[in-house]
Amino acid sequence: MWTLKRFLTPYKSAAIVAPLLMVLEVTMDLLQPKLMSSIVDDGVLAGNLPHIVTTGLIMLLVALIGWVGGAGCTLYSSKAAVGYGTDLRQELFDHIQTFSFRNLDTFQEGSLITRLTSDITQMQTFVQMLLRMFIRSPMLIIGSIIMAFTISVKLALILIATVPVLFIILFILIKASYPLFASVQSKLDQVNAVLQENLAGIRVVKAFARARLEKKRFKQSNEDYTTTAVKAWRIVTLNAPVLSLMLNATIVAVLWFGGFQVVGGDIAAGDLIAFINYVTVVLSSLTSIGMMMMSFSRAKVSAARINEVLHTQPDIQSGTDNSGNVQSSPSTRDQNSYQPSLLPSHTGGQVEFRDVSFRYDGDHALTDINLKARPGEKVALIGSTGSGKTSLVQLIPRLYDASQGEVLVNGVNVRNWDLQDLRSRVSIVLQESILFSGSIRDNICFGRPGATDAELRAAAQAAAADDFIMKLKDGYDTELGQRGVNLSGGQKQRISIARALLMRPEVLILDDSTSAVDLRTEASIQKALQSLMKDSTTFLIAQRISSVKDADCIYVIDEGQIVARGTHDDLMAHSSHYQAIYYSQQRKEDVQFG
Repeated sequence: MWTLKRFLTPYKSAAIVAPLLMVLEVTMDLLQPKLMSSIVDDGVLAGNLPHIVTTGLIMLLVALIGWVGGAGCTLYSSKAAVGYGTDLRQELFDHIQTFSFRNLDTFQEGSLITRLTSDITQMQTFVQMLLRMFIRSPMLIIGSIIMAFTISVKLALILIATVPVLFIILFILIKASYPLFASVQSKLDQVNAVLQENLAGIRVVKAFARARLEKKRFKQSNEDYTTTAVKAWRIVTLNAPVLSLMLNATIVAVLWFGGFQVVGGDIAAGDLIAFINYVTVVLSSLTSIGMMMMSFSRAKVSAARINEVLHTQPDIQSGTDNSGNVQSSPSTRDQNSYQPSLLPSHTGGQVEFRDVSFRYDGDHALTDINLKARPGEKVALIGSTGSGKTSLVQLIPRLYDASQGEVLVNGVNVRNWDLQDLRSRVSIVLQESILFSGSIRDNICFGRPGATDAELRAAAQAAAADDFIMKLKDGYDTELGQRGVNLSGGQKQRISIARALLMRPEVLILDDSTSAVDLRTEASIQKALQSLMKDSTTFLIAQRISSVKDADCIYVIDEGQIVARGTHDDLMAHSSHYQAIYYSQQRKEDVQFG
């Protein structure tokens, strides 16, 4: 937990001022019982009205000073705690952005959401309590015990005998609650995971009339979370009644023995009242400490979960040796050389796979891949679902790293490339078209926020998106819902393609990115790409052979291996795998069109 204290450093001033103001409040609180004792003994019992008035006014002044201290402490502790939580949340989010796909595979999305929200809120609450209650309660206990000894040593011994017992009870309750709170956060992960999946796929749920099943699934996760939380808080609730019992028993003992001392003249009645107040302060402060220690248990669990993410190092690190790189970095490219009608010429874009193998958690996805694509070539990958096509292209921009062998871009191993530089040269349109809330313009310009309107429209026209965009009421300024829900699947794919083209890539990867568009639109996109991407290397993954017939080289992938390569005519003449795919599609078309 203490490894996260560095996030409090920028708010060091507020973190110092808050406890000092709390010391002021505690000091004023400790004076009140003494002043009350003086009113009783020297005012009420002595019949001294002026003393009662004077001391009463002093009590009001002391209370006012204490209020100023308490309000100031709340203000500065809140400032430090909120700043702490904000910075911690930002760092955690930033760190997650550095994760590779493999890193992200180890954490559920729901779990990451919980850590970014609930866990950090727990830490923020704990920091505020640390600067307020963790200062206030111990000081009240120590100060009250000292004041109690100044009144009566004999009665104070009762208090001294009670405090260790309470601490032992608190320790037992805290030790029992810690593993339960860890389980609570884990159950909350599951609730968030189910919720996130349901909301992301709500249209699928409704389309398949599975709302009842989803309700049952969420109910199960929710009930598991509730059961675990109730079990944890059941232990916490033992804290209040146990401490309350000890408080009342101690007060009874003080009244019993103190009463005899008042009768015997060993102690004044006002002092006994003050002593009881100090006892009440001590035991109520112990109750507060008990609740704070429960908060500490929850914060400790949250800190461990946050540190688990922060201490997870990205398994893909940016390369530092680009000595073989013939291209300038994106920062030194001429960003104004783009012409609306065509993409700029590239001297790079060569991609090569040398004896590449890749596995997911021990299971081979690719084996002994050897492939070479020259600048300007169109390379197609075709094969059955799960054959490894997507895994292969994801190795080019280092979304994953090859388990064996080398992947080279422009003759340089991708492991030696600066990641930002490498990925600025490779644009990829994934199978699932992911759009963000905001305007269509924002989504297309996602990779190049400074693109001109001419560049924007040229990319959209190449992706066959300009026509439908211009028919919208606000055109390119049309606001999209979350994940682009107000667009069709084909429209989302075309915007995704436009986004990739606007990056002016040396290597363009289209991962089954036209599956949701009709054949005529696909043909239009393919024709535009032939012209606009003639100097770039294009990797095209497609299910339809009609989409890849004009490729310079077609690779047939089966069970993670290249089983055939060549042009369409070559493969039709010599590859049984390719022939099987071709004729199966022909039969489907014959059935479809009669």
